[in-house]
Amino acid sequence: MSKQPNPENILEIRNLCVDYILNDGEFSAVKNVSFHIKKGEIFGLAGESGCGKSTIAFAINRLLQPPAYISNGEIYLDGENVLKKDDEALSRIRWSKVSMVFQSAMNSLNPVITVFEQFRDMLKRHKGFNKSQAQKRTRELLELVGIEPARFKDYPHQFSGGMRQRIVIAIALALNPDLVVMDEPTTALDVVVQREILQEIYKLRKKFGFSILFITHDLSLMTQFCDRIGVMLEGELVEVATAKDILNAPQHEYTKKLWDAIPTPFGDSVMSQFATQKV
Repeated sequence: MSKQPNPENILEIRNLCVDYILNDGEFSAVKNVSFHIKKGEIFGLAGESGCGKSTIAFAINRLLQPPAYISNGEIYLDGENVLKKDDEALSRIRWSKVSMVFQSAMNSLNPVITVFEQFRDMLKRHKGFNKSQAQKRTRELLELVGIEPARFKDYPHQFSGGMRQRIVIAIALALNPDLVVMDEPTTALDVVVQREILQEIYKLRKKFGFSILFITHDLSLMTQFCDRIGVMLEGELVEVATAKDILNAPQHEYTKKLWDAIPTPFGDSVMSQFATQKV
């Protein structure tokens, strides 16, 4: 019998395995990964492209499509195993218990309908809002992320990349979820807009108390934003530690190599620069 989930954790992943069925066999994308996220915590998942980070994000939300499938493991969201939920139960917890910010905002938003219509679909389905109620909530959410509420009738192409990302974040927060999964939420943005978006996310998290699974390959960015960090390599979780320990005392060789791969204005790696400063 499985151990009962810790009530202090919003998410517990136990021995998760995700495989892909290929023409010549199967490929293991995620291999016995286990970690937890506390209520109100920002947990980072780092690693190079293809290491399985996004696959885990999609598994949490039960959004994996064939040829991918979950071959083993348990995923507990606020004490309930989402892998045992039927489609109707999943539709109730998506957006209300767990929401997701996908990698590309422009791909996440439908280009042929207004921003309001994209909020309205979700608010009508989950809350039963009529048009007037949905308009009011949409305007509130846009203002929350720093966008002029009057623009709720505009189309996605009328916004900048940073503004589209803010809209996607607003949609993710519409139903006050307990956990927000953010898969590379600032990758396509310049560093100034990236910082503004992260500051906005951090402020919203402090205000509403939701937890965040923050996925990126940018380890330096993650140490500034997250409470704890997990490092993935070829489908395996090789290290989990506080952001401070990942920065100052990484244990796994791969984590050290990730730091060594980050250049600095002085020509040395980030870790080399820290070492020099300590001396």
